[in-house]
Amino acid sequence: MLGIETSCDETAASIVVRDQSGRGVIRSNVVRSQLDEHAAFGGVVPELAARAHVEWLDHIIAQALDEAGMELSEVDAIAATAGPGLIGGVLVGLTTAKALAASLDKPLLAVNHLEGHALTARLTNGVEFPYLMLLVSGGHSQFVLVRGVGDYERWGGTIDDALGEAFDKVAKLLSLGHPGGPAVEAIAKRGDPKRFKFPRPLLREARLDFSFSGLKTAVRLQAEALAPLSDQDAADIAASFQDTVAVVIETRAGQALEKFAELFPGQEKRLVVAGGVAANQRIAAALDVVCTKHDAQLIVPPIALCTDNGAMIAWAGAERFALGTENKLTVAARPRWPLDDPDMNVNTNVS
Repeated sequence: MLGIETSCDETAASIVVRDQSGRGVIRSNVVRSQLDEHAAFGGVVPELAARAHVEWLDHIIAQALDEAGMELSEVDAIAATAGPGLIGGVLVGLTTAKALAASLDKPLLAVNHLEGHALTARLTNGVEFPYLMLLVSGGHSQFVLVRGVGDYERWGGTIDDALGEAFDKVAKLLSLGHPGGPAVEAIAKRGDPKRFKFPRPLLREARLDFSFSGLKTAVRLQAEALAPLSDQDAADIAASFQDTVAVVIETRAGQALEKFAELFPGQEKRLVVAGGVAANQRIAAALDVVCTKHDAQLIVPPIALCTDNGAMIAWAGAERFALGTENKLTVAARPRWPLDDPDMNVNTNVS
């Protein structure tokens, strides 16, 4: 399976092989980041991202095939992200996949980007259904019950900012640069996480939703009150923010694992973490604690496969293809596409 990913600011392509037993092997996984193109703007500029995909995608696909030792004609099918994401970028990847599928007479798999994240642990760890997924990235923060390929139930999500977005905005407030997640984590190591007591939105409510907008505002107000910030002030704010987030994530994960145990009594509890924020060591430590407390297995794929990549798209396409699913060339790109959308069912061809 050739997988193509262009939903945001990574141009990616991969060759993944899935055997009849359901085991997968990554033959190549090429990712080109656009960090340099967007650094001066403090965030991703959609038009620049789309133009970079146009410029680089053909080269990335060629490199993926070369590293896999394959010719394009040897792939069995072609998978590409069809959403959700920045629509210009999604169109570049999906249109390329359509052109290749049509010219080579190969099946097309239009993949939900979130499903790529949801199924990665099956590629890397051979995880069996069902399991719980926590997706924490720049664009998404949600708990999802993964029952099977195309069978998802969203248990909770952010009602405002995604967690990765909150990290980026805090980094901008503290003049730390982009991307914000690694920058905040780095400076937080020198800070006192107990100096500031920031709010923990929605934490007293039973639902599994997140809210990070109020926390972000509290950070801004604290930074303004201390301005001009010393290096230690910035480090303490970053550490206090990160610690607050970790407590929120830990609490919500515990509630989600309790719900899973109620729904599947006697079933092994597994929490799969996906998305770039999974690289944060403080959050990872909090998740390790809560999984130990609830006798659950914590599964975090390699960070290169937690962030956006072509292998996860190729694998999701392969999983669907093995179940007899393929898409028409008329399939549309989508800026929004929730995992629990009815047309995620494997028996549905999105057109």
